[in-house]
Amino acid sequence: MSSRDTERPVYRPGPWARLGGYTLLTLGALAVLVPIGLSVVVSLTSRGQFARAGSVALPDPVTLDNYRELLGRGDFLQSIVITAVMVATIIVVQVTSSVLAAYAFARLRFPGRNALFALTLATMMIPGVVTMVPLYIMLTAAGLRATFAGLVLPFLLISPYAVFLLRQHFLSIPADLLHAAHLDGAGHLRTLWSIVVPISRPIILTLAIVTAVSHWNSFLWPLMIGGNGRLQVLTVATANLQTQFNNDWTLVTAATTLSILPLVALYLVFQRQIVGSLAIRGYN
Repeated sequence: MSSRDTERPVYRPGPWARLGGYTLLTLGALAVLVPIGLSVVVSLTSRGQFARAGSVALPDPVTLDNYRELLGRGDFLQSIVITAVMVATIIVVQVTSSVLAAYAFARLRFPGRNALFALTLATMMIPGVVTMVPLYIMLTAAGLRATFAGLVLPFLLISPYAVFLLRQHFLSIPADLLHAAHLDGAGHLRTLWSIVVPISRPIILTLAIVTAVSHWNSFLWPLMIGGNGRLQVLTVATANLQTQFNNDWTLVTAATTLSILPLVALYLVFQRQIVGSLAIRGYN
């Protein structure tokens, strides 16, 4: 039997299936882009025009007064800095620890490895809100409320989701390649840094971006541990604008637009690596 006969037949969707797929994708894109576009339009509208015409009218004229007012406020700029430092700290520590743990689960042999890995995955089944109150009580008792350490400490350990994905990818790396490195005198850390990490760069970068988006948009935990506005991240500062300024939606939408710009820029810069991670062997 020839290799051609053993190949799996390729599914080619018909024209109606393609039309249905494109229609669903278009509707999904509109569901995401329309609210964002409406937020941008309102943020460029003056308060007077918004009071008269609401959000259905295009800004006439286009104004940047809402952005100037926000960026002129020291507390809002402070929230941006706090959020950026928080996200950077969590990304570096969490991704690094997840890479180390995933390599250990994939390539090291030690007693209880499979049970420990199963226990790590089991933590994914626990909703975050279940552990949030005990964490708050523990950190408050330790005097870490309204501190940067209290803000980031619960997220500095490994991410079970990242450990699972990285472990599966590390298992797909040819063992002969790693054995050759060991024969050349490389230890596990050198092998991880010089061989495994470069091969896995797209998936690691994608996990870092997922972590960045998750914690950039986090709201409930920073609200609880922030301590009466003394340590506000961007999402909490934006939410406070709705009550502080009597639901001034032009200012709120300007803050919302500013908060999503870094994430959009992050995707535009690294979109090739993100798409490349989907083609990694073992994830197809």
